[in-house]
Amino acid sequence: MKVLVAGGTGFIGTNLCEELAKRGHEVTALSRSPGDAGLPDGVESALGNVSAYDSIADTVVGHDAVVNLVSLSPLYKPPEGTSHEEVHLEGTANLVRAAEAAGVDRFLQLSALGADPDGETAYIRAKGKAEAVVRESALEWTIVRPSVVFGDGGEFVEFTKTLTTPYVTGLPGGGKTRFQPIWVGDLVPMLADALEGSEARSASEASEQGSRADDAHVGEIYELGGPQIATLADVTELVYAAEGKDVTIVPIPMELAKLGLSAIDSLPFVPFGPDQGRSLEFDNTVADNDVTAFGRDPTALRTLGSYLGLEGTRHRAKPAETA
Repeated sequence: MKVLVAGGTGFIGTNLCEELAKRGHEVTALSRSPGDAGLPDGVESALGNVSAYDSIADTVVGHDAVVNLVSLSPLYKPPEGTSHEEVHLEGTANLVRAAEAAGVDRFLQLSALGADPDGETAYIRAKGKAEAVVRESALEWTIVRPSVVFGDGGEFVEFTKTLTTPYVTGLPGGGKTRFQPIWVGDLVPMLADALEGSEARSASEASEQGSRADDAHVGEIYELGGPQIATLADVTELVYAAEGKDVTIVPIPMELAKLGLSAIDSLPFVPFGPDQGRSLEFDNTVADNDVTAFGRDPTALRTLGSYLGLEGTRHRAKPAETA
């Protein structure tokens, strides 16, 4: 397939582009600044901003599939001059419109757990509205909702360090918010599978369909998480244990934390705002882990502790099925 990966120069994007290229696909990474992307060998780059339709419409032409990974982080306030609605909703609508006009076969949307047009945060609401645009399109779509993703180049570990301090740190609600972190090295092959489909085709079917994928995952929404559920307090302990440091968690009442974030929201050097406080009031875990739809055993996926070099040590994160 000829695959256009919007947001292909980001953390997940570069990994997905490499995976797709290894599988023999012709891959182009669409980005606002592709020049310094450091893309894998064999991956082309294209300049475009999904928030501006005219900058992407011509690039979409000629592709069999489009992957939308463009996203603002839910962990930090959006950069000045941008918004979740502009990037997630308007950006998705532009990509869908361009894909429909170009006759693209497949569309893969990376969404978020809890995506809901009526959700509690601007990020969750925009992701929910974007999903509706994709579902209502004429495209053969698949939507994937992962929990937080970790790995080299990811922001989850650094976010934890930014939010906390070693030895003694305060956490809203005592850090009881639960996550189900999934390693980028586990997630990306499943994204590629979702795009390709997984049902075997006969030689005649393959010849008839040419470069098109099968429809094994068309019209499906998958929620994906890692093998363990960890609270923010667990993650904080893991991150500092990897540096040989202990940490004591001091609970901060959630209402007080949200009040403080609202009070400092206007300060440009503060990366967190009221939305980040609200996001800590609901868990980021899956009810049923859909990694099984891609033939993966949830217990065999990589843990955050293993990634941090703590395999075999004691920590509070629990297997997802028992947490």
